[in-house]
Amino acid sequence: MSLNCGIIGLPNVGKSTLFNALTRAQAAVANYPFCTLDPNVGRVPVPDERIARLSAIYRPKKETPTSIEIVDIAGLVEGASRGEGLGNQFLAHIREVDALIHIVRCFDDPDVIHVSGAVDPVRDIRLIDTELILKDLESVEARIARTQKKARSNDPAAQAEMALLSHLQDALAKGMPARSVSQSLENAPEAQTALKEMMLLTTKPVLYAANVPEASVVNGNAFSARVAEIALLEKTECIVVSGKIEAEIAALPAEEAEVFVREMGLSEPGLCRLVRAAYRRLDLITFFTVGEDEVKAWTIPNGTSAVQAAGEIHSDIQRGFIRAEIFRYDALIQHGSAQAIKEAGLLRLEGKEYRVQDGDCVYFRFNV
Repeated sequence: MSLNCGIIGLPNVGKSTLFNALTRAQAAVANYPFCTLDPNVGRVPVPDERIARLSAIYRPKKETPTSIEIVDIAGLVEGASRGEGLGNQFLAHIREVDALIHIVRCFDDPDVIHVSGAVDPVRDIRLIDTELILKDLESVEARIARTQKKARSNDPAAQAEMALLSHLQDALAKGMPARSVSQSLENAPEAQTALKEMMLLTTKPVLYAANVPEASVVNGNAFSARVAEIALLEKTECIVVSGKIEAEIAALPAEEAEVFVREMGLSEPGLCRLVRAAYRRLDLITFFTVGEDEVKAWTIPNGTSAVQAAGEIHSDIQRGFIRAEIFRYDALIQHGSAQAIKEAGLLRLEGKEYRVQDGDCVYFRFNV
């Protein structure tokens, strides 16, 4: 899958530090705005304990986790929608990603300047939201100007588009993101498709990461609690992380990192939780192909059919699809082997239209 998440936020909130820890990359980190100009891109494995347990059963020559692409986008500032701080360029980068990880500064450090002078997570979130909404409003109003003439000539498609655009314009003018309109279109698939094609910035799903100081990494702090309240209202998630700690973890060998994580009172690095949360926000699921050669995890959107999932492996498998032989990961763990699965009658044969489920172990039969 080519779906990706863009890391956004104000300058100096820890975006590049967290990106480096996530990807083991070396993006520039500095105490001044616009240190990142061109977006940094990296692929990040999705932590999944099921890979290790499947490998313990099959003892494959190779194990391959699934991954998602992370894009580190430069910090936005007030006025970005009008081009301030190279805003148009940075907003274009946001338009190209599928979901957003909004890093929010929840630490107070006099040695790291804050572009607004003081730490205030709610203000910072609203500032970013406002810039994205204003840019979307500009796009919608430009589209209205192009569509009005056709709509007045009784063109049905143009009239339907004008109704959607008017709805969007009203919501955006009230400071509401375009995804609030999307939620009201559940029973209007054509309008949903039209909205998606507009590629508005505020239709993208958002996940919050509260970047806290080291001492607050376990329980968070007053700043991160305010971010969590916003996430709850927006029906999304807030993951508490410490950029400083995650950078230290990333620099350690695996065994030492595990010890360090335990010493910090954590069950796992915060970035593991962040990656899984991003995976969920993209509405992705994982299926597995298993055997002695390789245990491999594959990423597909929730709702993908068996024949489409086959195409993720190879176009020939999709083209020559016959059927999918499927058993559940949980059943395999319970019974211990593929043979025991068969004997228990838990191996299923499914056709092209079967919707693959998270945790399915699949063998595709095909002929080309």
